[in-house]
Amino acid sequence: MPRIHFQQQLAELKDKILGMAALSQQALDACIDAYLQRDAGLCQFVRENEKAINSAQRELDEMAYDLLAKEQPMAIDLRFILAVIKINGDLERIGDQAMSIASRTLDLIECDPIDLPIDFEEMRSCAARMIRTALQSLLDADAHVAESVLAMDDEIDRMNRIAHEELTRFIQKNSECSQQALQAIIISRNLERIADHATNIAMDVIFWVRGADVRHQLNAAVD
Repeated sequence: MPRIHFQQQLAELKDKILGMAALSQQALDACIDAYLQRDAGLCQFVRENEKAINSAQRELDEMAYDLLAKEQPMAIDLRFILAVIKINGDLERIGDQAMSIASRTLDLIECDPIDLPIDFEEMRSCAARMIRTALQSLLDADAHVAESVLAMDDEIDRMNRIAHEELTRFIQKNSECSQQALQAIIISRNLERIADHATNIAMDVIFWVRGADVRHQLNAAVD
């Protein structure tokens, strides 16, 4: 009976992390919609959503640490709880990045709208796809699916790099629009960081399923 209860608690922990993920995905969609639509109401939604994310993070961490202390899990169950704690942190940071985008959007609402050489819809779509795939790998305990997220990260890195180059050239030719373009550069970087957190989630799933830490392997490949 105690073992059955423990497995039920692990299932509840997974449900909570998926609920946390839903809040983070809402934050990503809302902050980019706020920027594209110049909508202060959506910026406020992102702010309120961030409060919910922070509250959910604290609740989930408390449950995970309580399971570690009381159940003293071993092997794959231990790795799952440790992975959930790390994933929880990455989901909270996705909310932080979304809040940064919303804050910059509020600063830009009073500025005249201009056409900038950047496709935030495409970047948002790529980052959202990475988050969804990483979470699917968590739901299915599928390391192969998690590995596919690592490959996606190169694409959004490329988009961020191109955006930075194009916007820098834009500023050189249109200095009067430098504020809007500089904010767009930072928002592009925010989206790239959101994708990085999705990559972290995928690596944590690999750690849980296989017991392999691939972070240092990726760093070595970059070096």
